[in-house]
Amino acid sequence: MGELSASEKAAAKQKNVDDWLPITSSRNAKWWYSAFHNVTAMVGAGVLSLPYAMSNLGWGPGVTLMVLSWVITLYTLWQMVEMHEMVPGKRLDRYHELGQEAFGEKLGLWIVVPQQLIVEVGVDIVYMVTGGHSLKKVHQLLCTDCKEIRTTFWIMIFASVHFVISHLPNFNSISVISLAAAVMSLTYSTIAWAASVHKGVQPDVDYTPRASTDAGRVFNFLSALGDVAFAYAGHNVVLEIQATIPSTPEVPSKIPMWRGVVVAYIVVAICYFPVAFIGFYIFGNSVDDNILLTLEKPVWLVAMANLFVVIHVIGSYQIFAMPVFDMLETVLVKKMDFTPSFKLRFITRSLYVAFTMIVAICVPFFGGLLGFFGGFAFAPTTYYLPCIIWLILKKPKKFGLSWTINWFCIVVGVLLTILAPIGGLRTIIVNASTYKFFS
Repeated sequence: MGELSASEKAAAKQKNVDDWLPITSSRNAKWWYSAFHNVTAMVGAGVLSLPYAMSNLGWGPGVTLMVLSWVITLYTLWQMVEMHEMVPGKRLDRYHELGQEAFGEKLGLWIVVPQQLIVEVGVDIVYMVTGGHSLKKVHQLLCTDCKEIRTTFWIMIFASVHFVISHLPNFNSISVISLAAAVMSLTYSTIAWAASVHKGVQPDVDYTPRASTDAGRVFNFLSALGDVAFAYAGHNVVLEIQATIPSTPEVPSKIPMWRGVVVAYIVVAICYFPVAFIGFYIFGNSVDDNILLTLEKPVWLVAMANLFVVIHVIGSYQIFAMPVFDMLETVLVKKMDFTPSFKLRFITRSLYVAFTMIVAICVPFFGGLLGFFGGFAFAPTTYYLPCIIWLILKKPKKFGLSWTINWFCIVVGVLLTILAPIGGLRTIIVNASTYKFFS
């Protein structure tokens, strides 16, 4: 036995690092893991703002946009699943690795990583706010004569859960939490529309746009585009989820992954369409930006739905945080030569949870942020970045079917990216005039 050569040492070190990193450490996931990870990533608390988005879009544009988004994002998700192993003998385990394959080593990172981080960190901050708000709502409903507790404290209580569970090493270790979250999203979506049906169409229901001025209507319309884009944003973690599925030449990972995605998308349709359409049909333009706030009775049911939102958001937070942990840990271990250890992971992840908590406490205006981030970061990574990469890597025939579909998605997506943040920004400005930080 001679000494290991330098290249063998490097390879062994590389393998140790890969076995330690959250995304590549365990590759034994089943296809149904991908189904509930995808549901958890996709069906966020955004579903509860869909009736409100509908009330700003109106019936025609609203239904069109909801269905079109479902179709386009399913198509781009299929592309990403297909491209995961398009380079023989190599798996593109992370979104930015796919970007590097298309745009080159340096440029790929610069194009994908900032957008992916905005989405993942943005979602985690929004989920901190949502978790805190929903906990507060449960408290208000069940304990009517208690002294009110400030939202800040509820966000801290919600964050305390993450200080514990964010130390689970990888995707497979959070699959139970993710399954619970996926079941919850189905449950509270069903409660939201079933309780609306139970209430019956309101006597003075009105389907005209809610704003009284033309400018207001336009901006609300744009902001609602962002809300819809936000609702369809599971693509940021899809390659990372696929990386946990084993792959052999006979059964490449895209086969089980695609099966999981289809199941997930059927669940997404069951969650989204009834909530959006029934919620709007029953309450018209008087619906709140979170439909559970509009439903006051029966109290125990609404309290339960809010509690389910909390459980679901706990799972979603982790699904979106995992790729961030992976990036942070990759940089620390590969670039800065830290040794992979529990201590390193503990400090990094605790700091991340603390950061998202502090930002959430400072800026809890939920709706406007959704529209702003929705257009700005979700539309590219979900609606058209996969199409651009597909055009570069697969080079379909000009003006052929594939080429045309991709360009159509790109045009729709770019319009969303430009228009939605304008509406979201106005919402933030309008709210900011009446808003106190650290409320």
